[in-house]
Amino acid sequence: MDRAQKEVVVGELGQIFADSGVVVVAHYEGLSVAEMTDFRSRLRQAGGGVRVAKNKLAKIALKDTPAERMGDLLKGMTVLAYSQDPVAAAKAVEAFTKDNKKLVVLGGAMGATPLDEAGVKAVASMPSREELIASVVACIGSPAGQLVSAIGAPAADIAAILTTLEEREAA
Repeated sequence: MDRAQKEVVVGELGQIFADSGVVVVAHYEGLSVAEMTDFRSRLRQAGGGVRVAKNKLAKIALKDTPAERMGDLLKGMTVLAYSQDPVAAAKAVEAFTKDNKKLVVLGGAMGATPLDEAGVKAVASMPSREELIASVVACIGSPAGQLVSAIGAPAADIAAILTTLEEREAA
């Protein structure tokens, strides 16, 4: 790899570190090509990506970024899993590690916050952006539903009373 290619790789990695909501670092030693392809496809489905790069180039790309402290994790055969959604990559990595014990999570970074292995698990357990939006919409819609039932309740009560009176007269 010549100097120009290395500069391109450092630029790409710098863009990943700058644009990603979360970056997870893991050892992938022992993963077969099929397993790595499965890992890549799971992250792609989650809206993220996977990048394998030389640790030295990744450390250069990390210099003067908020996630610079993550450079200590870059030792051995490492893979970077990233996504713009702050939880998607962590969830996809956790799901993959449940099925495949060869991928070992070392840690990562969420913006300027460094994460250890437990931190990545904690991020993975958080609700995703879509889940949060759904819960907010449900909270907004709930009072409206209660208002409709409160307005309709007196009419339903009157109808029930009238039905009861009719049944008594008929009897």
